[in-house]
Amino acid sequence: MARTRLTTKLTSVPQITDLPGFEVIAEKLERLVPDAYQPAQMICRLEDTCTTKTSRDGLSTALLGVLAGFFIGLGAVFCTLVTTDIGLGFGLGKLLGGLAFSLGLILVVVAGAELFTGNSLIVAPWLSTRVSGSALLRNWGIVYFANFAGALILVAILYSAQFWALDGYAVGANALMIAGGKTSLAFLPALSRGILCNVLVCLAVWMCVAARSVTEKVLVIVFPITAFVACGFEHSIANMFFIPMGMAVAGQAEVVQAAGLTASQIANVNMLGLVQNLIPVTMGNIIGGTSVGIVYWLIFLRKERAAGVLAARQWFRKFATAKAQTSETYAPDAETKALMSVLARARDDASFLAELSENPDKALEGYKLTNEARAALASGDANWLESRVGLLDEPLRTWLTSRLSQEKW
Repeated sequence: MARTRLTTKLTSVPQITDLPGFEVIAEKLERLVPDAYQPAQMICRLEDTCTTKTSRDGLSTALLGVLAGFFIGLGAVFCTLVTTDIGLGFGLGKLLGGLAFSLGLILVVVAGAELFTGNSLIVAPWLSTRVSGSALLRNWGIVYFANFAGALILVAILYSAQFWALDGYAVGANALMIAGGKTSLAFLPALSRGILCNVLVCLAVWMCVAARSVTEKVLVIVFPITAFVACGFEHSIANMFFIPMGMAVAGQAEVVQAAGLTASQIANVNMLGLVQNLIPVTMGNIIGGTSVGIVYWLIFLRKERAAGVLAARQWFRKFATAKAQTSETYAPDAETKALMSVLARARDDASFLAELSENPDKALEGYKLTNEARAALASGDANWLESRVGLLDEPLRTWLTSRLSQEKW
């Protein structure tokens, strides 16, 4: 909004627009007051980011996952510390704990890491056929267990550092009570809290896509994350720290005594309790996070990607189009066939690809294409092409994206 107002005001004064170099000056001024990305732009940026995530090699993905588990654990440590003997009452105490826990996602987003709950948003490029189902599940699987490893590493370090002995074992007692509360949850409440938690987490990640600076990212993270922690919602990766930390200190008599708990009251703080919590919470996190991605995809990309999805997904043909409700088999039209032919040739014929880059008019002679299709091939508009023919091969899409960037520059 600020950039639009600035440009409008400048262009409304003829004496200014006539000055030499006005366009260069206006561009530099716009960069000083950048707007946040709008939702329609955000969903395309999200698709690009998630596609990059799923194309990363396994080791890099795993290491980034370990970092995320460690970072979320640090947020949980901070939350545990500040809520120990806080004495501010229920609401304010929860609020402060939520603010402290925000550290975890801030580290994940700003420092860079792969968090399972945030990666629920990969469902958006999957719906667009830019990410395969196997790539989606591979990312989720690697990241989930890598997050677990990172959280356990932090638990081991904190235990050896005797973090639990701070404030006369009160910190350890708080950690034990947090773990006890989580492992005592029944299946349905844990599932429901998991859904609500990841709706807020993924909204925080979604809003980060709109941000242009670190400050903006921090600000949009704090409120949703504070809200989910304060409301007592359940985050599977945070619980990979909270419950094992409780299990680690449950054997310390001083901690149990400081917590004022009996052996029967912490009986669920064990491996079985951890598994019984993580199953419904993880399911809930997936439902909540993917719902955010699906809703925004339906709002902003449903129509644009419909043709590509129609060509690639039988279930979409069946449920999303009237034509698919008949027994007819989907058949691409003549232009789509021509596009497929051009792209297949570009993928396999390096000389044709070079000619398409240098002289697209000559390269496309003989192909029955509309001016719009020719312009998309000439400029490298991968999104438009995928809306017609479905998911492109990664090398070809990379070339097209590079071509588009050159045109924009």
